[in-house]
Amino acid sequence: MELSEHFALMATGAMYDDLAPELIEARAEAVRRTNAYNASFGRPADEREALLREVLGEVGRGAYFEPTLRVEFGRNISVGDGFYANFDCVLLDGAPVRIGDDVLFGPRVGVYTANHALDPAERAAGACYARPVTIGSRVWLGGGVTVNPGVTIGEGSVVGSGSVVTSDIPAGVVAAGVPARVLREITEADRSGFPV
Repeated sequence: MELSEHFALMATGAMYDDLAPELIEARAEAVRRTNAYNASFGRPADEREALLREVLGEVGRGAYFEPTLRVEFGRNISVGDGFYANFDCVLLDGAPVRIGDDVLFGPRVGVYTANHALDPAERAAGACYARPVTIGSRVWLGGGVTVNPGVTIGEGSVVGSGSVVTSDIPAGVVAAGVPARVLREITEADRSGFPV
């Protein structure tokens, strides 16, 4: 099966063979490319951004990852303008990962679109499925946040450190916990007076 056929199947949400040779090689290539990007730390921004464009499917202006970035395939990830990820970001993109503009990730944020079969025999045989993740513009994910398959996080929301996001989070709220739940809306009272 061609790699494009694997990705087409994965995009449907159907079970796929995670151990297919084409997917294993695509993951190895993603490691090589992320290694090159991670090793470019300290080089000029335009050089780093060019390397990042070799890793990800779409890259907005000024997108930046601290070392180390890890992706499963990379090609299914799009990040918007002004994106910033702190240290040790992991993006597993068996399905699309779409991230808006001006999004901030704390250290050790993980976004996971793929999941293994629950049945142990199927799992050992490589059965997986994937669901897309969408993160709206101006979202902030605190340190150690985990985003599970199929989740959408609405524009302007904040997810507290250490949270595990298992279901959609609406726009304009603070959410936290395991599993993450909405704590409150973000209001004018949250403004500090910092000039914008």
